Amino acid sequence: MIDISQGDIIKIRGFNRSLFVVTSKNAFIKATGVFHVCPLLKNVSEGPLHILVKGNKGTSGTVICEQVKLIDPSERSCNRADRIPYADIMEVSDVLQGIFEYD
Repeated sequence: MIDISQGDIIKIRGFNRSLFVVTSKNAFIKATGVFHVCPLLKNVSEGPLHILVKGNKGTSGTVICEQVKLIDPSERSCNRADRIPYADIMEVSDVLQGIFEYD
């Protein structure tokens, strides 16, 4: 069973120094067993698609929303490093929804 939730900041095997924020809804994760992530990078400026966040344990960086990736945890092991507050989850989700909305 996957112990990953929306808003978790995770490390993914194979991406040694990189962190990612889980962006998929918990219902999607539970139903499919996979989840979407966006990279969390240091030293990147905020912008319309780049959201500055700070985790509950102090992990900080900028979520790069246009770089969405699908992760299958049965192929790559993942470990939770931190978690972002609900307000940040909402902001990242709003940006992602805006990318995929129709014109």
